[in-house]
Amino acid sequence: KVTEKPGIISFAGGLPSPLTFPVSEFAAACAAVLREDGQGTPQAALQYAASEGFAPLREAVAAMLPWEVSPDQVLITTGSQQGLDLIAKVLIDAGSRGLVETPTYLGALQAFMPMEPEVVSVASDAEGVDVDDLTAKAQGASGQRARFLYVLPNFQNPTGRTMSEARRAELSGRAAALGLPIIEDNPYGDLWFDGPPPLPLTARNPEGCIYLGSFSKVLAPGLRLGFMVAPKSVYPKLLQAKQAADLHSPGFNQRMVVEVMKGGFLDRHVPTIRALYKAQRDAMLAALEQEMQGLGVQWNTPDGGMFLWARLPEGLNAIDLLPLAVEQGVAFVPGAAFYADAPDARTLRLSFVTASEPQIRTGIAALARAIRQARGG
Repeated sequence: KVTEKPGIISFAGGLPSPLTFPVSEFAAACAAVLREDGQGTPQAALQYAASEGFAPLREAVAAMLPWEVSPDQVLITTGSQQGLDLIAKVLIDAGSRGLVETPTYLGALQAFMPMEPEVVSVASDAEGVDVDDLTAKAQGASGQRARFLYVLPNFQNPTGRTMSEARRAELSGRAAALGLPIIEDNPYGDLWFDGPPPLPLTARNPEGCIYLGSFSKVLAPGLRLGFMVAPKSVYPKLLQAKQAADLHSPGFNQRMVVEVMKGGFLDRHVPTIRALYKAQRDAMLAALEQEMQGLGVQWNTPDGGMFLWARLPEGLNAIDLLPLAVEQGVAFVPGAAFYADAPDARTLRLSFVTASEPQIRTGIAALARAIRQARGG
């Protein structure tokens, strides 16, 4: 609601830039699907569909992943957020233990909480999960083993960090030894700037992981299409939960995505997103360097994705800072909401992809003014 106020420059939303939405391609795809989609009559696109998803889309997903995946392991979801909901319903009972990074994606916490789990934060650093702390927390005091570890290894929301190759190898091996399933959420993995991230965790141990992906960040979030890759041992239960939730994700949208993806469209389109987001990240880093001098603010340099993580100097609270920032004409997300426990009140998330470079410079200057005001300077 704050970001809808006139004149507010928002670094708050976790939204992709609308400049990246391929409108003309979807207009053509819509017409093509309604003429003849190659899978029967045009009316088929408007009919009920298979709960697993449109077969050509499942095949396309399996083909684009960097390890051997059968289309029978792919479940099309109504956004990857639904994937989190289905996983919660299948893997969590009241009181069961789930492990998450510190901090972690707020939407995952929201998906897990209705099942009433015990969500435990695992210590994390710039390379990702602390594997020794994971081992210590994989079993509770009562002897209950954790049901899963939830991670976003690539350009994480909220921090923008990427798990290193060494940490992935260590984590994958330790989780396998502990018999701990990994939920690998990867909506941002294609949005790298200078080089692709390391191989997914799921590729290292496909039978021990459930992998989530999304079309929201590379095509358009309004489609509400994501996907899940699951071991055959758990896939039927996830499919059962999917059927109970909504029968199937929109078949028309699935057919449009298949049509748009023909001819290697993503290979041409995604690099344009990367170039735009890298320029915006660089603009935000330059503005922070210029405007935050002497204020004691710390921030990271993400290698891709949509977010930058910052930490205020001692004595300041991001929640208290927000109304002062709004008065100056800029909004952000306080970081405390992204912690399962023991929140760091000094942290905040800045999204750099929905503001223009001039807006970024103006907004960061406004944020600096708010920080000076909060410090009494």
